[in-house]
Amino acid sequence: MSENYTALHEQHQKAGASFTDFGGWQMPLKYGSELAEHHAVRNAAGIFDLSHMGEVWVTGPDAAAFLDYALVGKLSAIPAGKAKYSLMCQEDGGIIDDLISYRRGEDKYLVVPNAGNTKAVLAALVQRADGYDVKVEDVSAETSLIAVQGPNAEAILLGLIPAEQHSLVTELKYYAAAAVEINSQELLLARTGYTGEDGFEIYVPNEQAPVLWEALLEAGTDQGLIPAGLAARDSLRLEAGMPLYGNELSRHGNPYSAGLGPVVALSKEGDFVGKEALSTLKSAGVGTSKGQKLVGLIGLGRRAARGHYPVLKDRSLVGEVTSGQPSPTLGYPVAMAYVDVQHAEPGTALDIDLRGKAEPFEVVTLPFYKRQK
Repeated sequence: MSENYTALHEQHQKAGASFTDFGGWQMPLKYGSELAEHHAVRNAAGIFDLSHMGEVWVTGPDAAAFLDYALVGKLSAIPAGKAKYSLMCQEDGGIIDDLISYRRGEDKYLVVPNAGNTKAVLAALVQRADGYDVKVEDVSAETSLIAVQGPNAEAILLGLIPAEQHSLVTELKYYAAAAVEINSQELLLARTGYTGEDGFEIYVPNEQAPVLWEALLEAGTDQGLIPAGLAARDSLRLEAGMPLYGNELSRHGNPYSAGLGPVVALSKEGDFVGKEALSTLKSAGVGTSKGQKLVGLIGLGRRAARGHYPVLKDRSLVGEVTSGQPSPTLGYPVAMAYVDVQHAEPGTALDIDLRGKAEPFEVVTLPFYKRQK
């Protein structure tokens, strides 16, 4: 069992959370009903503890050029105040992690890796920094991350932020961040999330996290805000067609099969780690005319698929499920799976072997759910 606890562990215990090990951390799985938590995020708002995520500052004159080399995206193209989703790949194109990077100044970036990958990302950044005038600083241990997700998220935040800063929140675009004052403390507020809903993520020093958590819950009392755990987070992200590292993404996969080819900036100047291998994969048509492709599948029956279940076409194995469960929002089973590209077209009828019984599914375009804006 993991022994890492977030700064909010006491709050979760008081709220009756059941815990699970995730990325080496004891995290809330749910507080009561994961279905209620899922629906709260879709219809009102949910608050999540994401403090298991990593936070790494990359600063210095070469910060932009260094991240262009270390990651597959063009991080130098991000304006200050904006964020970019990117990948860190191995030389062979395998994915070490998917992560978000925030540009906080000309020579200052905040890189946010996934919980279980923080050590690997940090080690790779340090190794790849050789020859660049940059400082790589891991602040994960002293930083908490709280997310408020759902249609009422903005209204909840406005209840805590001074009136003169309200426009910073209301005008903040998706994948952008701003420094705002909450509880007389300046904190980094990002309009990002992993649920398919509008929402925010707040970076806060550990010692201030419990007070902020309680203040957000109080501000959200009339907005339907409730704490939500990893179970709801997983069903929400699956409906939104968002990949999870360890399920859809891994060192054995590649961006093109995962449908993340647009994230790879092969045309950017200079070399980057994995460029040659990724260029070869793209030229070979991997993910389009060759190999496998990540697809969405909807169940035509009531039974849901789970990770690693075989995907069949005319009783022949053509793929494997990476994530699957009943969709609380849509009312039918959904799954993501890698299937041979010749069976990846939307509308294709496939079966999933559900413990010896073939159940009918159909390939659809991701995401399964898209919020009304």
